[in-house]
Amino acid sequence: MNEALLRSLTPAVLGILVRRGADFAAAEDAVQDALVEAVRVWPADPPRDPKGWLISVAWRRFLDATRADAARRRREDLVDEEPAPGPAPGVDDTLQLYFLCAHPSLTPSSAVALTLRAVGGLTTRQIAHAYLVPEATMAQRISRAKRTVSAVRFDQPGDVGTVLRVLYLVFNEGYTGDVDLAAEAIRLTRQLTAAIDHPEVAGLLALMLLHHARRASRTAPDGSLVPLAEQDRGRWDTTVIAEGVDILQAALARDRLGEFQAQAAIAALHADAPTAEETDWVQIVEWYDELARLTDSPVVRLNRAVAVGEADGARAGLAALAALDDSLPRHTAVAAYLHERDGDLARAARLYGEAAHRAPNLAERDHLTRQAARLNARRQR
Repeated sequence: MNEALLRSLTPAVLGILVRRGADFAAAEDAVQDALVEAVRVWPADPPRDPKGWLISVAWRRFLDATRADAARRRREDLVDEEPAPGPAPGVDDTLQLYFLCAHPSLTPSSAVALTLRAVGGLTTRQIAHAYLVPEATMAQRISRAKRTVSAVRFDQPGDVGTVLRVLYLVFNEGYTGDVDLAAEAIRLTRQLTAAIDHPEVAGLLALMLLHHARRASRTAPDGSLVPLAEQDRGRWDTTVIAEGVDILQAALARDRLGEFQAQAAIAALHADAPTAEETDWVQIVEWYDELARLTDSPVVRLNRAVAVGEADGARAGLAALAALDDSLPRHTAVAAYLHERDGDLARAARLYGEAAHRAPNLAERDHLTRQAARLNARRQR
């Protein structure tokens, strides 16, 4: 495989797709898929016209992704902007597709990645961000998953746990990213709760509803992020919060705790506090301990460090943070916040600036930049 040839052809192929009408991000995704396919195919069957081969494959991938995105948008158009409370009236084939893509022949991580790409309509870049891996790594993972299922029959539905993870990632991308998929994820999870009697399914629905209830207050009119402590709680949807809490309490009463129920319990404690100052951080730390036991996730431990800082003081939070890998996404932003709480404004401002450079999206970058500027202004007074 001539990797130098592939690198040299990439800009030209990308430019041709853009001139044909593909937007730049979609063209990048399609070219990446074509490069992965080239790595797989060319050693055994090298093309006579490498550039033409790449253009043809990349353009097909772009058209496939465009069709999938159009189909997803049509599904979204069928639901209201705000998910209605209560049981779903029926089940369409979208949820069935989620189960089929979670095929037993795939590992859970590959099944999630494939489903997000093929059914959820997310780009390779968005999926890689959700998994905290490089985009090229995720492109290879998706390509391997496609090859694995290409020779099998989709007559064995996958694991419900994998489907729940997919739905949660779709919701998170719709909630925090640039593709609005949150309502679609809630709609499908409502259908799943109607079809499957499982406390973790209910826990996921409760978690989604509790987060979704705060959506209107998460951004200012200029589009900037509003931290949880500064949100206007009068704009939170109390009806949706009440539904989420009821669903969660019924799930917890079954005494089969899972990670989604634990996350929902944390969200419920935030939703229950009349003000940020009245948040029960001690109980939130206890739930993070449960969640860490269930998942052993570094992201959970990072969030726990913030909660410890609120419950026991900034120094305790920094001590908890010191036990984590500082390359973890948002580690620097958390360190900045805790150092600010501890009174070290100079260090906090510097860390906010570093975190802004590493931010995964423009809104978060702008927020962190504003935080750094705010502290620098305070120091100069």
